[in-house]
Amino acid sequence: MSTINAADVAKLRRMTGAGMMDCKKALEEAAGDFEKAQEIIRKRGQAIANKRADREATEGVVLARSTADGKTGMIIALNCETDFVAKNADFIALGYSILDAALKANPADLEGLREIMVGGKKAADLVLEKSGITGEKFELSYFGKVEAAAVHPYIHPGNKLATLVGFSKAAIDVQVYKDVAMQVAAMNPVSVDKEDVPEKILVQELEIGREQARREGKPEEMIDKIAQGKLNKFFKESTLMNQEFIKDNKLTIRQYLESKDKALKATAFIRYTLNV
Repeated sequence: MSTINAADVAKLRRMTGAGMMDCKKALEEAAGDFEKAQEIIRKRGQAIANKRADREATEGVVLARSTADGKTGMIIALNCETDFVAKNADFIALGYSILDAALKANPADLEGLREIMVGGKKAADLVLEKSGITGEKFELSYFGKVEAAAVHPYIHPGNKLATLVGFSKAAIDVQVYKDVAMQVAAMNPVSVDKEDVPEKILVQELEIGREQARREGKPEEMIDKIAQGKLNKFFKESTLMNQEFIKDNKLTIRQYLESKDKALKATAFIRYTLNV
């Protein structure tokens, strides 16, 4: 049987991130073979994941970043079971390592994200391995991407909520981009502008307006006009370009952007939050 020394244990720990005792046991079981020891640790992670498959991983982090040229932004959500782990620096670093690899690999969707290589391992396998180390269920649960002339990310303190906003023009003061990304975080718009509101929501809002008018006893011939007025209010409250700017409610977001550059507008956004 091979002699397992402290240097070998430390080396395996650097390679896997597993605890010292877990590394020592894996090396002993693998008779000093590092490749086999890594596989043992990976399989332990799989066993723990299988055992905890029915557990809810509702804690975690939501992270967002953009590429160096600022034209593509991505959001990922990495889930775990407890807030204690979610706040752990190693867990957050794991999330950022996956996000940074995604910015280089440019996956199309969540399944693609799970397949990208991160430090020589598939993201899904890396998450599984780290899950085995902590004993908690980890899961990559969300991936979103925005592409535009300029894309700005915002992460709300606590790493539970993040946004991405795409803009029509680059080389604008970064504070302007940040202001709008924070607006999306705070006000949760349903779309960029009136024209982008899904038809289903339009129909629903008009029907709500009609029902409210009827309950208030308004004349039937006025119902549709009142409902349209309520829909216009909905547009002002719930579409990004028409919302009041949270830093200056005398301006809409449209007016704020146009005050910086007449051609500047938001073109797309994503807002994602953990329901915790």
